[in-house]
Amino acid sequence: MSGHGHGHGGGGGGHGGHGHGCGCEGEHEPAERGLEYGLYLKIDTERLQCLNESRDGDGRLVFKPWDQRTDREKFVESDADEELLFNIPFTGCVKLKGIIISGEDDESHPAEIRLFKNIPQMSFDDTGREPDQAFRLNRDPLAELEYPTKIARFSNVQSLSIHVSKNFGAESTRIFYIGLRGEYSEAHRHEVTICNYEAAANPADHKVESIIPQTNFIS
Repeated sequence: MSGHGHGHGGGGGGHGGHGHGCGCEGEHEPAERGLEYGLYLKIDTERLQCLNESRDGDGRLVFKPWDQRTDREKFVESDADEELLFNIPFTGCVKLKGIIISGEDDESHPAEIRLFKNIPQMSFDDTGREPDQAFRLNRDPLAELEYPTKIARFSNVQSLSIHVSKNFGAESTRIFYIGLRGEYSEAHRHEVTICNYEAAANPADHKVESIIPQTNFIS
């Protein structure tokens, strides 16, 4: 077991305006909020990776419906140390607006996450680079706290990597739920447009060829 992750920074109030739980949850209709957190349906789960998970495949289980966010039967736990690395490929293009991460109300709860976009199959060797955004987390066993992303940086996301770099001091990290809020668009729309353009261009080429000889006669 690696002995790191003992710092308790971030255990107090969220830094930089993070953790917008603010007791507003009661004002939201559960069904409405559940729709906002429907991006889990747009994850290519067959290609999703979770590095350093203690049991193969458990990392996929934490991306689940909103009404199952407090379910304790499905979770992922880290293995060799407290770090986890999720590589999340989407089936299209995502504008990511917010993230929720929920764990136990103890030292195994994630304390810091670092987000990277569009680095497919990222490894722990890659985590030394500057993240697109990082958050200090508060313990959130009820999945109430949303951490808003910088939307300008996450407006064209085909894959998202979440590096859980530390917890609150336990040897392993446990996560029950990761919720992703944002907008989704199909990835193949522009390819269809290109095909239509190429198909329409061919008859136009023939018209130009038929006009050129007449123009030559006139001159």
